Amino acid sequence: MEILYEDNELTVAVKPPELLSEQTPDQSGFADRMAERNANRYVGVIHRLDRGVGGVMVYARTPDAAAKLSANVQTRSMKKEYLAIVHGAPEQNSGRLCDLLFHDRIKNKTYTVERARKGVKEAILDYEVQKSIVHPEMGQLTLVRVSLLTGRTHQIRVQFASRGTPLLGDRKYGAPSHAPIGLFSHRLTFPHPKSKKEMRFSSLPSGGIWDLFSY
Repeated sequence: MEILYEDNELTVAVKPPELLSEQTPDQSGFADRMAERNANRYVGVIHRLDRGVGGVMVYARTPDAAAKLSANVQTRSMKKEYLAIVHGAPEQNSGRLCDLLFHDRIKNKTYTVERARKGVKEAILDYEVQKSIVHPEMGQLTLVRVSLLTGRTHQIRVQFASRGTPLLGDRKYGAPSHAPIGLFSHRLTFPHPKSKKEMRFSSLPSGGIWDLFSY
């Protein structure tokens, strides 16, 4: 397990892909590993990554820290940056994507919609193309750096897919590939819940298709 930082208030760690972010009944979740590091077994889940997505996460070690970190999420003072690999390439090398999204809890799938209604939420992200390659089997693939301005369920996945550039391996949203999903939580920035000092952590993905790109 890769621990980037730890003190009495929080733990910052890199979640491997294919682990649930939360605690699970059989104690196999990534949050269960965080709880094992705390003498009182407390863990505060502040944000989540989809099961197939790896990368930087922060967990609270006290209820007070959990409340303050969660408030940072609500006020958008917690900044999240991702690296994504998409099929094809966005029309522009950089830009802002704005959509209205509806998440169907039964299907666990998010959809873009035209009008605001109950359950519909605004989704905004900024992106910048880093590099494109032509894969011998999968065609054009593009590495994109993404900064989330909102945090909606499957937001990055559905916003890119709705524009004809689904994430690598994201079969739920139309990707033609069977590879592991091309999404990684690259950087996390937030004020420390006690000292208020800006905390900034980052990690880079490696292995598989990621090794074809240079960061």
